[in-house]
Amino acid sequence: MFRPIFILVILLLLFMSGCSSQLPEQVEAGTSTNIATTKTKTSGQDSVKIKEQLLKQRLMAFHSEWKGTPYRYGGMSKHGVDCSALVYLAYKDILGKKLPRTTADQKNLGSKVSKGNLKIGDLVFFKTGWSTRHVGIYLGHSKFLHASTSQGVMISTLNNSYWKRKYWLSRSL
Repeated sequence: MFRPIFILVILLLLFMSGCSSQLPEQVEAGTSTNIATTKTKTSGQDSVKIKEQLLKQRLMAFHSEWKGTPYRYGGMSKHGVDCSALVYLAYKDILGKKLPRTTADQKNLGSKVSKGNLKIGDLVFFKTGWSTRHVGIYLGHSKFLHASTSQGVMISTLNNSYWKRKYWLSRSL
């Protein structure tokens, strides 16, 4: 339990000291590393960029932890997970936000955002069949994290011919 927090604190300190003109407040033992509660001494645009980079780092760490987990409809564990459960778990673990469990409910969250205005952490939705929907989390640079039915938890690109044809909508939370 302490190992992931320790690693995150080290990564945060390294990132903040290398990319910011001001250092973040020091993280004390037992302090939450949840992005929703992380504070920095920067403001405005710098603060937004730092939060986006921190979110991307956390999403990449989440991906590393779940990478290759097989797809299982209705699954919510490392033995098998479906796309909406992966989104649910990522938001719960990284942002401390409890989202609805299903893609049908997740598609109604937040506000619509165009494909060209996606930001790290936005949800991307796809129509993969007549009534089948798929969801992933945008990582920036046209990449998204999701649970693929064929390859399990992975990162794909929106520019892939399959995902490009199946893209439906995006939501910003």
